[in-house]
Amino acid sequence: MTESLLKPGERLDDLQRNGLHIIQHPRAFRFGMDAVLLADFTRLRPRERVADMGTGTGILPLLLSQKQPDASFEAFEIQPEMADMARRSVALNGLSERIHVHAADMRAAYERIGRESMHAAVCNPPYGKRGGTLTNETAPLLLARHETDCTIQDITAACAAVLRTHGRLSMVFPAPRLLELLDAMRLSRLEPKRIRMVCARVDRAPYLSLVEAMKNARPGLLWLPPLIVYRQDGSETDEIRQIYHQA
Repeated sequence: MTESLLKPGERLDDLQRNGLHIIQHPRAFRFGMDAVLLADFTRLRPRERVADMGTGTGILPLLLSQKQPDASFEAFEIQPEMADMARRSVALNGLSERIHVHAADMRAAYERIGRESMHAAVCNPPYGKRGGTLTNETAPLLLARHETDCTIQDITAACAAVLRTHGRLSMVFPAPRLLELLDAMRLSRLEPKRIRMVCARVDRAPYLSLVEAMKNARPGLLWLPPLIVYRQDGSETDEIRQIYHQA
C-alpha cells in the first residue's frame, strides 16, 4: 500500500509523531525546522476549522492533526504536483476525512470554503522578498521560497478573507522582515497578539519570528520569551528536543 502511493524519486520520511509519515522528493521543497516550530506555536481549540495557506507537502495539517484530534483542515497549495504529494501523505496517514487538500491559489480560498468560515489559519510563506536576488532554482523551489506574484500583503489578505471575527492567524517569518509582516497584518484587520522570536543561540540576534494575530481584535501584544535552538556547545536545547520528539 505504501509503495503504491510513492512516485519515482519520492521518499517516505518518519515525522516521529504518533507514527506519522510524509512523502517528499529530494529535488522539491521539503519542510524545515520553521514548520515544526510553527506547529508547536499554533494554538487550536476542539472542533475548530483551520486553513493552511500554502501547505507545500502538507506538513502543518499533519502535525496539527495530532495537536487537536477533532480539528479539521482545508489546505491550499498552488503547485499541482505538491498538492498531489500532500494529498497522498494525508491518505497514507488515514487523515483524508479531516484534511482536505486543494490544488488552488490561496488568494481564491474563500471561493472554495467560504468567507469568514475558519476559526484559525496557519501559514509558512515564502521568505524571499519580491524584487530581491533570485537564485537559480527550479520552478517549484522558486515558488516555495520567494515571493513571485504573491506578496506578504496578498497572503495576509487571503487569510483574513477566510477567518471569522476573532479568528487567529499563526505565521512564521524572517525576523529582519517582522515589521513588514506586522504592517501587512494590520492592513488586513489582523491584530498581532502574540510574538515569539527564535534565536540560533542565546547570544545571537533572532532569525525567525512566530506571530499570532486575531481578526478584528483590539490592540494588545504579548511578547513571549525567545526560543533558543542550540546551546553554546552546538547541541539542541531541551525545549527544541521536546518540540521535535513529542509523543
